[in-house]
Amino acid sequence: MEVKTYQHKKILVITCILTVAIAVLIGRLGYIMIGQNEYFSQRANDLHERERAIKAPRGRIIDRNGVVLAGNRSVCTISVIHSQLTDPEQVIRVLSSQLDISEDDIRKKVEKVSSRENIASNVDMNIADAIRNYHLDGVMIDDDYKRYYPYDTLASKVIGFTGADNQGIVGLEVKYDSVLQGTEGYILTLTDAHGIEIDHAAEHRKEPIEGNDLHISLDVNIQKYAEQEAEKALIAKEATGVSIIVMNPNNGEIYAMVNAPEYNLNEPYTLIDPLAVSSVSDPDSDPEEAAEDSGTADNMQTISRQDALNMMWRNFCVNDTYEPGSIFKTVTATSALEHGTVKVDDVFNCPGFRIIGNWTIKCHKRTGHGTETFREGIMNSCNPVFMDVGLRTGTDAIYETYEQLGLTGKTGIDLPGEAGSILHPKDEVQDVDLAVMSFGQSLQFTPIQILTAVSTIVNGGNKITPHFGSYVTDTEGNVIQTYEYPVKEHVISEETSHTMLELMEAVVMEGGGSKGQVEGYRIAGKTATSEKLPRGNGKYIASYIGVAPADHPQVITLVLINEPTGIYYGGTIAAPVSSRIYENILPYLGLYPTYQEEE
Repeated sequence: MEVKTYQHKKILVITCILTVAIAVLIGRLGYIMIGQNEYFSQRANDLHERERAIKAPRGRIIDRNGVVLAGNRSVCTISVIHSQLTDPEQVIRVLSSQLDISEDDIRKKVEKVSSRENIASNVDMNIADAIRNYHLDGVMIDDDYKRYYPYDTLASKVIGFTGADNQGIVGLEVKYDSVLQGTEGYILTLTDAHGIEIDHAAEHRKEPIEGNDLHISLDVNIQKYAEQEAEKALIAKEATGVSIIVMNPNNGEIYAMVNAPEYNLNEPYTLIDPLAVSSVSDPDSDPEEAAEDSGTADNMQTISRQDALNMMWRNFCVNDTYEPGSIFKTVTATSALEHGTVKVDDVFNCPGFRIIGNWTIKCHKRTGHGTETFREGIMNSCNPVFMDVGLRTGTDAIYETYEQLGLTGKTGIDLPGEAGSILHPKDEVQDVDLAVMSFGQSLQFTPIQILTAVSTIVNGGNKITPHFGSYVTDTEGNVIQTYEYPVKEHVISEETSHTMLELMEAVVMEGGGSKGQVEGYRIAGKTATSEKLPRGNGKYIASYIGVAPADHPQVITLVLINEPTGIYYGGTIAAPVSSRIYENILPYLGLYPTYQEEE
Protein backbone atom coordinates (compact mmCIF):
# COMPACT_ATOMS: atom_id res chain seq x y z
CA MET A 1 0.00 0.00 0.00
CA GLU A 2 2.83 2.34 0.84
CA VAL A 3 4.64 1.40 -2.40
CA LYS A 4 1.60 2.32 -4.51
CA THR A 5 1.25 5.64 -2.69
CA TYR A 6 4.91 6.46 -3.34
CA GLN A 7 4.60 5.61 -7.05
CA HIS A 8 1.47 7.68 -7.32
CA LYS A 9 3.23 10.66 -5.80
CA LYS A 10 6.21 10.18 -8.09
CA ILE A 11 3.96 10.14 -11.15
CA LEU A 12 2.17 13.23 -9.90
CA VAL A 13 5.45 15.12 -9.45
CA ILE A 14 6.68 14.15 -12.92
CA THR A 15 3.33 15.16 -14.38
CA CYS A 16 3.54 18.55 -12.69
CA ILE A 17 7.08 19.11 -13.90
CA LEU A 18 6.13 18.19 -17.44
CA THR A 19 3.08 20.40 -17.27
CA VAL A 20 5.13 23.34 -16.05
CA ALA A 21 7.82 22.68 -18.69
CA ILE A 22 5.23 22.47 -21.45
CA ALA A 23 3.55 25.64 -20.17
CA VAL A 24 6.91 27.45 -20.14
CA LEU A 25 7.71 26.18 -23.63
CA ILE A 26 4.31 27.22 -24.93
CA GLY A 27 4.71 30.62 -23.29
CA ARG A 28 8.17 31.03 -24.77
CA LEU A 29 6.98 29.99 -28.21
CA GLY A 30 4.06 32.35 -27.91
CA TYR A 31 6.37 35.19 -26.90
CA ILE A 32 8.69 34.47 -29.79
CA MET A 33 5.91 34.02 -32.35
CA ILE A 34 3.79 36.92 -31.22
CA GLY A 35 5.82 39.26 -29.06
CA GLN A 36 9.05 38.95 -31.05
CA ASN A 37 7.44 38.42 -34.42
CA GLU A 38 8.59 41.73 -35.86
CA TYR A 39 12.15 41.30 -34.58
CA PHE A 40 12.68 37.80 -35.98
CA SER A 41 10.92 38.67 -39.23
CA GLN A 42 13.40 41.49 -39.68
CA ARG A 43 16.28 39.11 -38.87
CA ALA A 44 15.01 36.66 -41.45
CA ASN A 45 14.68 39.42 -44.01
CA ASP A 46 18.20 40.61 -43.25
CA LEU A 47 19.52 37.12 -43.96
CA HIS A 48 17.77 37.01 -47.31
CA GLU A 49 18.11 40.65 -48.39
CA ARG A 50 21.19 42.35 -49.77
CA GLU A 51 21.40 46.15 -49.73
CA ARG A 52 23.16 48.17 -52.45
CA ALA A 53 23.53 51.92 -52.03
CA ILE A 54 22.36 54.31 -54.73
CA LYS A 55 24.41 57.50 -54.59
CA ALA A 56 22.58 60.80 -54.73
CA PRO A 57 23.54 63.44 -57.31
CA ARG A 58 25.40 66.28 -55.65
CA GLY A 59 23.89 69.75 -55.88
CA ARG A 60 25.29 72.08 -58.52
CA ILE A 61 27.35 75.24 -58.04
CA ILE A 62 25.92 77.98 -60.25
CA ASP A 63 27.27 81.47 -61.02
CA ARG A 64 25.28 84.70 -60.79
CA ASN A 65 24.11 84.34 -64.42
CA GLY A 66 22.86 80.76 -64.07
CA VAL A 67 25.98 79.15 -65.55
CA VAL A 68 26.80 75.76 -64.01
CA LEU A 69 30.35 75.72 -62.63
CA ALA A 70 30.13 72.31 -60.94
CA GLY A 71 27.75 69.55 -61.98
CA ASN A 72 27.54 65.77 -62.23
CA ARG A 73 28.36 63.18 -64.84
CA SER A 74 26.74 59.72 -64.87
CA VAL A 75 29.23 56.94 -64.17
CA CYS A 76 29.07 53.44 -62.70
CA THR A 77 30.52 51.47 -59.79
CA ILE A 78 31.68 47.92 -60.52
CA SER A 79 31.68 45.31 -57.73
CA VAL A 80 31.62 41.53 -57.30
CA ILE A 81 29.67 39.23 -54.99
CA HIS A 82 31.79 36.16 -54.24
CA SER A 83 28.91 33.74 -53.61
CA GLN A 84 27.36 34.48 -57.01
CA LEU A 85 30.46 34.02 -59.17
CA THR A 86 30.12 31.03 -61.54
CA ASP A 87 33.18 31.68 -63.72
CA PRO A 88 35.77 33.63 -61.68
CA GLU A 89 38.49 33.35 -64.34
CA GLN A 90 36.34 34.97 -67.00
CA VAL A 91 35.36 37.72 -64.57
CA ILE A 92 39.05 38.39 -63.85
CA ARG A 93 39.96 38.53 -67.55
CA VAL A 94 37.06 40.78 -68.57
CA LEU A 95 37.34 43.25 -65.69
CA SER A 96 41.11 43.48 -66.06
CA SER A 97 40.94 44.28 -69.78
CA GLN A 98 38.00 46.67 -69.58
CA LEU A 99 39.06 48.56 -66.45
CA ASP A 100 42.81 48.54 -67.15
CA ILE A 101 43.52 46.99 -63.74
CA SER A 102 46.04 44.17 -63.32
CA GLU A 103 44.67 40.63 -63.13
CA ASP A 104 46.46 40.14 -59.82
CA ASP A 105 44.59 43.06 -58.26
CA ILE A 106 41.27 41.86 -59.64
CA ARG A 107 41.95 38.29 -58.50
CA LYS A 108 42.54 39.36 -54.88
CA LYS A 109 39.07 40.86 -54.73
CA VAL A 110 37.32 38.15 -56.72
CA GLU A 111 38.72 35.37 -54.53
CA LYS A 112 38.05 37.19 -51.27
CA VAL A 113 35.14 35.59 -49.43
CA SER A 114 32.96 38.56 -48.53
CA SER A 115 29.46 39.80 -49.15
CA ARG A 116 30.64 42.39 -51.69
CA GLU A 117 33.97 43.72 -53.01
CA ASN A 118 34.25 47.05 -54.81
CA ILE A 119 36.39 46.80 -57.97
CA ALA A 120 36.23 50.31 -59.44
CA SER A 121 34.32 53.57 -59.04
CA ASN A 122 33.68 56.44 -61.48
CA VAL A 123 33.66 54.06 -64.46
CA ASP A 124 32.51 55.69 -67.72
CA MET A 125 29.13 54.53 -69.00
CA ASN A 126 30.50 53.09 -72.26
CA ILE A 127 32.95 50.86 -70.35
CA ALA A 128 30.19 49.80 -67.94
CA ASP A 129 27.94 48.92 -70.88
CA ALA A 130 30.71 46.83 -72.44
CA ILE A 131 31.10 44.87 -69.18
CA ARG A 132 27.33 44.50 -68.87
CA ASN A 133 27.18 42.85 -72.32
CA TYR A 134 29.24 39.90 -71.02
CA HIS A 135 26.42 38.97 -68.59
CA LEU A 136 28.87 37.92 -65.90
CA ASP A 137 27.30 36.22 -62.87
CA GLY A 138 28.30 37.91 -59.64
CA VAL A 139 29.36 41.19 -61.26
CA MET A 140 27.24 44.14 -60.15
CA ILE A 141 27.07 47.40 -62.12
CA ASP A 142 25.41 50.25 -60.24
CA ASP A 143 24.65 53.76 -61.44
CA ASP A 144 26.73 56.44 -59.80
CA TYR A 145 27.63 60.10 -60.22
CA LYS A 146 30.99 61.78 -60.65
CA ARG A 147 31.61 65.48 -60.01
CA TYR A 148 32.26 67.31 -63.25
CA TYR A 149 33.58 70.84 -63.79
CA PRO A 150 32.70 72.16 -67.28
CA TYR A 151 35.40 74.85 -67.26
CA ASP A 152 38.27 72.67 -65.97
CA THR A 153 40.60 75.28 -64.39
CA LEU A 154 38.21 78.20 -63.96
CA ALA A 155 38.23 79.50 -60.37
CA SER A 156 39.72 76.19 -59.24
CA LYS A 157 41.05 77.51 -55.94
CA VAL A 158 37.64 78.97 -55.11
CA ILE A 159 35.35 76.14 -56.21
CA GLY A 160 37.50 73.26 -54.96
CA PHE A 161 36.72 69.61 -55.67
CA THR A 162 35.29 66.42 -54.17
CA GLY A 163 36.71 63.00 -53.32
CA ALA A 164 35.72 59.59 -54.68
CA ASP A 165 32.78 59.55 -52.26
CA ASN A 166 31.51 62.89 -53.66
CA GLN A 167 32.30 64.65 -50.39
CA GLY A 168 33.83 68.15 -50.57
CA ILE A 169 37.56 68.41 -49.92
CA VAL A 170 38.56 72.05 -50.47
CA GLY A 171 37.01 75.37 -51.51
CA LEU A 172 33.30 76.03 -51.74
CA GLU A 173 32.76 72.29 -52.21
CA VAL A 174 33.73 71.64 -48.59
CA LYS A 175 32.43 74.91 -47.13
CA TYR A 176 28.92 74.21 -48.42
CA ASP A 177 29.14 70.41 -48.31
CA SER A 178 26.04 70.05 -46.13
CA VAL A 179 24.03 72.02 -48.71
CA LEU A 180 25.35 70.19 -51.76
CA GLN A 181 25.28 66.64 -50.36
CA GLY A 182 22.21 64.60 -51.24
CA THR A 183 20.73 61.62 -49.38
CA GLU A 184 21.67 58.14 -50.62
CA GLY A 185 19.02 55.65 -51.69
CA TYR A 186 19.30 51.88 -51.78
CA ILE A 187 18.20 48.68 -53.52
CA LEU A 188 17.19 45.62 -51.47
CA THR A 189 17.40 42.32 -53.41
CA LEU A 190 16.28 38.87 -52.20
CA THR A 191 18.86 36.09 -51.86
CA ASP A 192 18.75 32.41 -50.99
CA ALA A 193 20.45 30.78 -47.99
CA HIS A 194 23.77 30.87 -49.86
CA GLY A 195 23.54 34.60 -50.55
CA ILE A 196 22.76 34.18 -54.25
CA GLU A 197 20.23 36.66 -55.64
CA ILE A 198 16.94 35.06 -56.59
CA ASP A 199 16.01 35.61 -60.23
CA HIS A 200 12.81 37.52 -60.91
CA ALA A 201 12.36 38.28 -57.20
CA ALA A 202 10.91 41.72 -56.48
CA GLU A 203 13.34 44.44 -55.39
CA HIS A 204 12.65 47.08 -52.78
CA ARG A 205 14.06 50.39 -53.94
CA LYS A 206 14.39 53.73 -52.20
CA GLU A 207 15.29 56.54 -54.57
CA PRO A 208 18.10 58.93 -53.60
CA ILE A 209 17.39 62.59 -52.89
CA GLU A 210 19.45 65.04 -54.93
CA GLY A 211 21.50 67.71 -53.19
CA ASN A 212 20.49 71.36 -53.33
CA ASP A 213 22.02 73.88 -55.74
CA LEU A 214 24.33 76.63 -54.47
CA HIS A 215 24.12 79.95 -56.32
CA ILE A 216 27.18 82.18 -55.91
CA SER A 217 28.14 85.77 -56.69
CA LEU A 218 31.05 84.79 -58.96
CA ASP A 219 30.53 85.88 -62.57
CA VAL A 220 31.99 83.45 -65.10
CA ASN A 221 32.70 86.21 -67.63
CA ILE A 222 34.48 88.49 -65.18
CA GLN A 223 36.42 85.48 -63.88
CA LYS A 224 37.51 84.67 -67.43
CA TYR A 225 38.67 88.26 -68.07
CA ALA A 226 40.62 88.29 -64.83
CA GLU A 227 42.18 84.86 -65.44
CA GLN A 228 43.30 85.87 -68.94
CA GLU A 229 45.06 88.95 -67.59
CA ALA A 230 46.59 86.96 -64.73
CA GLU A 231 48.02 84.40 -67.16
CA LYS A 232 49.46 87.13 -69.36
CA ALA A 233 51.17 88.77 -66.39
CA LEU A 234 52.36 85.40 -65.07
CA ILE A 235 54.11 84.64 -68.37
CA ALA A 236 55.33 88.15 -69.19
CA LYS A 237 56.87 88.72 -65.76
CA GLU A 238 57.91 85.08 -65.19
CA ALA A 239 56.24 85.42 -61.79
CA THR A 240 55.62 82.64 -59.28
CA GLY A 241 51.96 83.61 -59.04
CA VAL A 242 49.37 86.25 -59.85
CA SER A 243 46.29 86.87 -57.70
CA ILE A 244 43.31 89.05 -58.61
CA ILE A 245 40.10 89.78 -56.70
CA VAL A 246 37.16 91.69 -58.18
CA MET A 247 34.44 92.64 -55.69
CA ASN A 248 31.47 94.90 -55.12
CA PRO A 249 32.73 97.22 -52.34
CA ASN A 250 29.20 98.03 -51.19
CA ASN A 251 27.96 94.54 -50.29
CA GLY A 252 30.99 92.21 -50.45
CA GLU A 253 29.84 90.13 -53.43
CA ILE A 254 32.93 88.67 -55.09
CA TYR A 255 32.74 88.64 -58.88
CA ALA A 256 36.11 87.00 -59.49
CA MET A 257 38.99 85.51 -57.53
CA VAL A 258 42.05 84.34 -59.43
CA ASN A 259 45.15 82.55 -58.19
CA ALA A 260 47.28 81.80 -61.24
CA PRO A 261 48.41 79.24 -62.06
CA GLU A 262 45.09 77.45 -61.55
CA TYR A 263 44.78 73.65 -61.63
CA ASN A 264 42.35 71.34 -63.44
CA LEU A 265 39.41 70.55 -61.17
CA ASN A 266 38.69 67.39 -63.15
CA GLU A 267 42.25 66.19 -62.48
CA PRO A 268 43.01 67.69 -59.06
CA TYR A 269 45.79 65.25 -58.24
CA THR A 270 47.82 66.09 -61.35
CA LEU A 271 50.58 68.55 -60.48
CA ILE A 272 50.59 71.49 -62.90
CA ASP A 273 54.18 72.68 -62.52
CA PRO A 274 56.94 70.53 -64.09
CA LEU A 275 59.38 72.02 -61.59
CA ALA A 276 57.10 70.97 -58.75
CA VAL A 277 57.01 67.46 -60.19
CA SER A 278 60.80 67.33 -60.38
CA SER A 279 61.08 68.50 -56.79
CA VAL A 280 58.68 65.91 -55.40
CA SER A 281 60.53 63.17 -53.59
CA ASP A 282 59.79 59.49 -53.40
CA PRO A 283 59.20 58.68 -49.70
CA ASP A 284 61.90 56.01 -49.94
CA SER A 285 64.43 58.01 -51.95
CA ASP A 286 67.44 60.02 -50.86
CA PRO A 287 66.56 63.78 -50.98
CA GLU A 288 70.08 64.66 -52.16
CA GLU A 289 69.91 62.12 -54.99
CA ALA A 290 66.46 63.38 -55.99
CA ALA A 291 67.82 66.93 -56.17
CA GLU A 292 70.81 65.85 -58.23
CA ASP A 293 68.58 63.96 -60.65
CA SER A 294 66.50 67.09 -61.23
CA GLY A 295 69.55 69.23 -61.96
CA THR A 296 68.67 71.74 -59.24
CA ALA A 297 70.53 70.33 -56.26
CA ASP A 298 71.86 73.72 -55.17
CA ASN A 299 68.59 75.61 -54.86
CA MET A 300 65.76 73.06 -54.72
CA GLN A 301 63.80 72.22 -51.62
CA THR A 302 62.60 68.63 -51.79
CA ILE A 303 58.99 68.22 -50.69
CA SER A 304 56.54 65.36 -50.56
CA ARG A 305 53.93 64.89 -53.25
CA GLN A 306 51.15 65.71 -50.77
CA ASP A 307 52.88 68.96 -49.79
CA ALA A 308 53.20 69.86 -53.47
CA LEU A 309 49.47 69.20 -53.97
CA ASN A 310 48.55 71.27 -50.91
CA MET A 311 50.60 74.16 -52.26
CA MET A 312 48.90 73.83 -55.66
CA TRP A 313 45.44 73.91 -54.04
CA ARG A 314 46.17 76.92 -51.76
CA ASN A 315 44.19 80.09 -52.30
CA PHE A 316 46.72 82.89 -51.75
CA CYS A 317 43.95 85.49 -51.55
CA VAL A 318 42.55 83.86 -48.41
CA ASN A 319 45.03 81.35 -46.99
CA ASP A 320 48.24 83.43 -46.95
CA THR A 321 49.41 86.75 -45.55
CA TYR A 322 51.85 89.28 -46.99
CA GLU A 323 53.17 92.76 -46.25
CA PRO A 324 50.85 95.08 -48.19
CA GLY A 325 53.36 97.90 -48.74
CA SER A 326 52.16 101.29 -49.95
CA ILE A 327 48.54 100.24 -50.49
CA PHE A 328 48.41 100.29 -46.70
CA LYS A 329 49.03 104.05 -46.78
CA THR A 330 45.30 104.36 -47.46
CA VAL A 331 44.69 102.91 -43.96
CA THR A 332 47.19 105.29 -42.31
CA ALA A 333 45.68 108.25 -44.16
CA THR A 334 42.17 107.20 -43.12
CA SER A 335 43.20 106.99 -39.47
CA ALA A 336 44.90 110.41 -39.56
CA LEU A 337 41.89 112.08 -41.24
CA GLU A 338 39.46 110.45 -38.82
CA HIS A 339 41.45 111.58 -35.77
CA GLY A 340 42.12 115.05 -37.16
CA THR A 341 45.92 114.71 -37.09
CA VAL A 342 46.36 115.69 -40.74
CA LYS A 343 44.66 117.83 -43.38
CA VAL A 344 44.91 117.44 -47.12
CA ASP A 345 46.88 120.67 -47.54
CA ASP A 346 49.29 120.11 -44.61
CA VAL A 347 52.89 120.60 -45.75
CA PHE A 348 55.74 118.11 -45.24
CA ASN A 349 59.36 117.86 -46.32
CA CYS A 350 61.02 114.77 -47.77
CA PRO A 351 64.84 114.78 -47.95
CA GLY A 352 64.79 111.13 -49.06
CA PHE A 353 64.88 109.59 -45.58
CA ARG A 354 63.80 109.85 -41.97
CA ILE A 355 65.85 109.05 -38.88
CA ILE A 356 63.76 107.26 -36.24
CA GLY A 357 65.82 106.50 -33.13
CA ASN A 358 68.90 104.68 -34.36
CA TRP A 359 67.33 103.80 -37.68
CA THR A 360 67.60 105.60 -41.02
CA ILE A 361 64.58 104.72 -43.13
CA LYS A 362 64.70 105.74 -46.78
CA CYS A 363 62.12 106.92 -49.27
CA HIS A 364 61.84 105.09 -52.60
CA LYS A 365 63.03 108.37 -54.15
CA ARG A 366 66.50 108.55 -52.65
CA THR A 367 66.97 112.21 -53.60
CA GLY A 368 63.73 113.09 -51.83
CA HIS A 369 60.51 114.76 -52.90
CA GLY A 370 61.29 118.04 -51.21
CA THR A 371 58.39 120.15 -49.95
CA GLU A 372 55.01 118.56 -50.59
CA THR A 373 51.47 118.64 -49.27
CA PHE A 374 49.80 115.58 -47.79
CA ARG A 375 47.85 115.24 -51.06
CA GLU A 376 51.10 115.20 -52.99
CA GLY A 377 52.61 112.83 -50.44
CA ILE A 378 50.00 110.16 -51.16
CA MET A 379 50.24 110.81 -54.90
CA ASN A 380 54.03 110.34 -54.70
CA SER A 381 53.67 107.43 -52.24
CA CYS A 382 56.25 109.17 -50.07
CA ASN A 383 57.44 107.12 -47.08
CA PRO A 384 58.76 110.04 -44.94
CA VAL A 385 55.38 111.80 -45.17
CA PHE A 386 53.58 108.69 -43.91
CA MET A 387 56.12 108.07 -41.17
CA ASP A 388 55.42 111.60 -39.94
CA VAL A 389 51.65 111.07 -40.20
CA GLY A 390 51.78 107.74 -38.38
CA LEU A 391 53.87 109.08 -35.51
CA ARG A 392 51.68 112.17 -35.29
CA THR A 393 48.50 110.03 -35.12
CA GLY A 394 49.88 107.62 -32.51
CA THR A 395 49.66 103.91 -31.81
CA ASP A 396 46.31 103.94 -30.00
CA ALA A 397 44.52 105.82 -32.78
CA ILE A 398 46.16 103.74 -35.51
CA TYR A 399 45.18 100.45 -33.83
CA GLU A 400 41.66 101.75 -33.30
CA THR A 401 41.39 102.24 -37.05
CA TYR A 402 42.76 98.75 -37.67
CA GLU A 403 39.99 97.40 -35.48
CA GLN A 404 37.31 99.49 -37.19
CA LEU A 405 38.40 98.32 -40.63
CA GLY A 406 38.47 94.67 -39.57
CA LEU A 407 42.24 94.30 -39.85
CA THR A 408 42.67 92.75 -36.41
CA GLY A 409 40.42 89.77 -37.17
CA LYS A 410 39.32 87.58 -40.05
CA THR A 411 36.88 88.86 -42.66
CA GLY A 412 34.50 85.89 -42.32
CA ILE A 413 34.68 85.04 -46.03
CA ASP A 414 32.88 81.78 -46.83
CA LEU A 415 35.99 79.85 -47.83
CA PRO A 416 37.89 77.40 -45.60
CA GLY A 417 41.30 78.09 -44.09
CA GLU A 418 41.18 81.90 -43.85
CA ALA A 419 44.39 83.19 -42.30
CA GLY A 420 44.51 85.99 -39.73
CA SER A 421 46.60 89.14 -39.60
CA ILE A 422 50.07 89.35 -38.06
CA LEU A 423 50.51 92.49 -35.96
CA HIS A 424 52.77 93.71 -33.17
CA PRO A 425 51.03 93.66 -29.79
CA LYS A 426 49.94 97.27 -29.34
CA ASP A 427 51.74 97.74 -26.02
CA GLU A 428 55.02 96.62 -27.59
CA VAL A 429 55.01 99.02 -30.55
CA GLN A 430 58.04 101.34 -30.62
CA ASP A 431 58.38 104.50 -32.72
CA VAL A 432 60.37 102.71 -35.40
CA ASP A 433 57.68 100.00 -35.57
CA LEU A 434 54.93 102.56 -35.96
CA ALA A 435 56.94 104.42 -38.59
CA VAL A 436 57.39 101.42 -40.88
CA MET A 437 53.87 100.12 -40.22
CA SER A 438 52.57 103.46 -41.48
CA PHE A 439 53.77 102.67 -44.99
CA GLY A 440 52.86 98.97 -44.94
CA GLN A 441 55.85 97.08 -43.55
CA SER A 442 56.31 95.00 -40.38
CA LEU A 443 52.70 93.78 -40.46
CA GLN A 444 50.92 91.20 -42.58
CA PHE A 445 47.39 90.64 -43.85
CA THR A 446 45.64 88.44 -46.39
CA PRO A 447 44.74 90.04 -49.73
CA ILE A 448 41.04 89.68 -48.92
CA GLN A 449 41.58 91.59 -45.64
CA ILE A 450 43.24 94.45 -47.50
CA LEU A 451 40.52 94.57 -50.16
CA THR A 452 37.78 94.53 -47.51
CA ALA A 453 39.44 97.30 -45.48
CA VAL A 454 39.84 99.54 -48.55
CA SER A 455 36.22 98.78 -49.51
CA THR A 456 35.15 100.25 -46.17
CA ILE A 457 37.32 103.29 -46.82
CA VAL A 458 35.73 104.02 -50.22
CA ASN A 459 32.10 102.91 -49.79
CA GLY A 460 31.10 105.59 -47.32
CA GLY A 461 32.48 103.90 -44.22
CA ASN A 462 30.49 100.64 -43.98
CA LYS A 463 32.37 97.46 -43.03
CA ILE A 464 31.13 94.62 -45.24
CA THR A 465 31.68 90.85 -45.32
CA PRO A 466 33.24 89.44 -48.50
CA HIS A 467 31.42 86.36 -49.74
CA PHE A 468 30.45 84.03 -52.58
CA GLY A 469 27.30 82.27 -51.33
CA SER A 470 24.09 84.00 -52.43
CA TYR A 471 21.18 81.55 -52.10
CA VAL A 472 20.19 77.88 -52.29
CA THR A 473 17.53 76.26 -54.49
CA ASP A 474 16.02 72.80 -54.47
CA THR A 475 15.80 70.51 -57.50
CA GLU A 476 12.68 72.32 -58.72
CA GLY A 477 14.35 75.73 -58.58
CA ASN A 478 12.60 76.97 -55.45
CA VAL A 479 14.68 79.25 -53.23
CA ILE A 480 14.94 77.52 -49.85
CA GLN A 481 17.66 79.65 -48.24
CA THR A 482 19.06 83.12 -48.81
CA TYR A 483 22.39 84.07 -47.21
CA GLU A 484 22.77 87.32 -45.37
CA TYR A 485 26.08 88.79 -44.23
CA PRO A 486 26.80 91.28 -41.45
CA VAL A 487 27.39 94.93 -42.31
CA LYS A 488 28.68 97.38 -39.73
CA GLU A 489 27.68 100.88 -40.77
CA HIS A 490 29.63 104.13 -40.40
CA VAL A 491 32.82 102.71 -38.91
CA ILE A 492 34.45 105.75 -40.50
CA SER A 493 32.76 108.99 -41.50
CA GLU A 494 31.37 109.68 -44.95
CA GLU A 495 33.51 112.82 -45.03
CA THR A 496 36.70 110.80 -44.56
CA SER A 497 35.54 108.30 -47.17
CA HIS A 498 34.85 111.09 -49.67
CA THR A 499 38.26 112.68 -49.01
CA MET A 500 40.05 109.35 -49.44
CA LEU A 501 38.34 108.77 -52.79
CA GLU A 502 39.52 112.19 -53.97
CA LEU A 503 43.08 111.44 -52.84
CA MET A 504 43.10 108.00 -54.47
CA GLU A 505 41.70 109.46 -57.70
CA ALA A 506 44.57 111.96 -57.67
CA VAL A 507 47.00 109.01 -57.41
CA VAL A 508 45.62 107.68 -60.71
CA MET A 509 45.12 110.99 -62.50
CA GLU A 510 48.38 112.69 -61.51
CA GLY A 511 50.50 110.30 -59.41
CA GLY A 512 52.14 106.89 -59.47
CA GLY A 513 48.96 105.04 -60.44
CA SER A 514 48.56 106.67 -63.85
CA LYS A 515 48.80 103.32 -65.66
CA GLY A 516 45.60 102.32 -63.87
CA GLN A 517 43.57 104.89 -65.84
CA VAL A 518 40.70 103.73 -68.04
CA GLU A 519 39.63 106.02 -70.86
CA GLY A 520 36.27 107.60 -70.19
CA TYR A 521 36.12 106.58 -66.51
CA ARG A 522 37.04 108.16 -63.21
CA ILE A 523 39.30 105.67 -61.44
CA ALA A 524 40.71 105.82 -57.91
CA GLY A 525 43.60 103.63 -56.86
CA LYS A 526 46.84 103.03 -54.99
CA THR A 527 50.03 101.24 -55.96
CA ALA A 528 52.45 99.18 -53.87
CA THR A 529 55.78 97.43 -54.18
CA SER A 530 56.40 95.15 -51.20
CA GLU A 531 59.80 93.65 -50.51
CA LYS A 532 59.42 90.07 -49.32
CA LEU A 533 61.15 88.77 -46.23
CA PRO A 534 64.01 88.40 -45.56
CA ARG A 535 64.97 91.92 -46.67
CA GLY A 536 67.52 92.11 -49.44
CA ASN A 537 66.56 88.83 -51.10
CA GLY A 538 65.53 90.63 -54.28
CA LYS A 539 61.97 89.28 -54.23
CA TYR A 540 58.93 91.57 -54.36
CA ILE A 541 55.15 91.61 -54.64
CA ALA A 542 53.90 94.25 -57.05
CA SER A 543 50.32 95.27 -56.38
CA TYR A 544 47.62 97.76 -57.25
CA ILE A 545 44.14 98.40 -55.93
CA GLY A 546 41.66 100.14 -58.22
CA VAL A 547 38.17 101.55 -57.58
CA ALA A 548 35.59 102.40 -60.25
CA PRO A 549 33.90 104.76 -60.72
CA ALA A 550 35.72 107.09 -58.32
CA ASP A 551 32.66 109.28 -57.75
CA HIS A 552 30.35 106.34 -56.97
CA PRO A 553 32.31 103.08 -56.37
CA GLN A 554 30.70 99.94 -57.80
CA VAL A 555 33.74 97.71 -58.36
CA ILE A 556 37.03 97.32 -56.50
CA THR A 557 39.93 95.24 -57.81
CA LEU A 558 43.17 94.06 -56.21
CA VAL A 559 46.03 92.78 -58.41
CA LEU A 560 49.12 91.11 -56.91
CA ILE A 561 52.10 89.85 -58.93
CA ASN A 562 54.28 87.59 -56.80
CA GLU A 563 58.04 87.66 -57.41
CA PRO A 564 58.10 89.24 -60.89
CA THR A 565 61.35 89.27 -62.82
CA GLY A 566 62.76 92.49 -64.22
CA ILE A 567 60.73 95.59 -63.41
CA TYR A 568 58.77 94.95 -60.22
CA TYR A 569 57.00 98.25 -59.43
CA GLY A 570 53.28 97.98 -58.77
CA GLY A 571 52.44 101.15 -60.64
CA THR A 572 54.29 99.89 -63.71
CA ILE A 573 53.21 96.24 -63.97
CA ALA A 574 50.14 95.69 -61.72
CA ALA A 575 48.16 98.86 -62.47
CA PRO A 576 47.90 98.11 -66.24
CA VAL A 577 46.42 94.67 -65.44
CA SER A 578 43.61 96.32 -63.48
CA SER A 579 43.12 98.87 -66.27
CA ARG A 580 42.66 96.17 -68.92
CA ILE A 581 40.24 94.23 -66.72
CA TYR A 582 38.15 97.37 -66.21
CA GLU A 583 38.11 98.11 -69.95
CA ASN A 584 36.31 94.80 -70.41
CA ILE A 585 34.10 94.48 -67.35
CA LEU A 586 32.87 98.03 -66.68
CA PRO A 587 30.64 98.18 -69.82
CA TYR A 588 29.64 94.56 -69.12
CA LEU A 589 28.41 95.67 -65.67
CA GLY A 590 26.45 98.52 -67.21
CA LEU A 591 28.96 101.19 -66.19
CA TYR A 592 29.62 103.39 -69.22
CA PRO A 593 32.19 106.13 -69.93
CA THR A 594 31.34 109.54 -68.52
CA TYR A 595 33.78 111.67 -70.51
CA GLN A 596 35.66 111.68 -73.82
CA GLU A 597 39.40 111.23 -74.30
CA GLU A 598 40.00 114.91 -74.99
CA GLU A 599 38.23 115.86 -71.78
